[in-house]
Amino acid sequence: MHITDVSPADFDAVITLWEEAGLTRPRNPPATDLRRALDGSTSTVLGAFSDDRLVGTVMVGHDGHRGWVYYLAVTMTERGTGLGRRLMQAAEAWLVQRGAVKLQLMVRETNTAVIGFYDRLGFADADVRVLAKRLD
Repeated sequence: MHITDVSPADFDAVITLWEEAGLTRPRNPPATDLRRALDGSTSTVLGAFSDDRLVGTVMVGHDGHRGWVYYLAVTMTERGTGLGRRLMQAAEAWLVQRGAVKLQLMVRETNTAVIGFYDRLGFADADVRVLAKRLD
């Protein structure tokens, strides 16, 4: 298994994985998010590949200070193997190499299993409220 940047050739496999993992929302077309991350100079999508088959992803980017992680997804067959932890470690290393000093992510409060995963990785509630405004 190896973790590397995904390429445009992996596009369909990435979208399929995100859909299977329940990470997509109708108002947020995943293809647009993927294109933005791959085209940006401060972002990428890392993919975990087993025998050239995509089995996990994590989108990572930064604003020069804070790093952000999105779309952490692992196939059902690889869940519980430590792959999610390895993908997060790869995202952290990517950010450290680019000078980010903090990593943040957002999790829906109802997703208690995922909150437990991030708790085990050392993340804590930042005691902030996230506000959003759609610009489209």
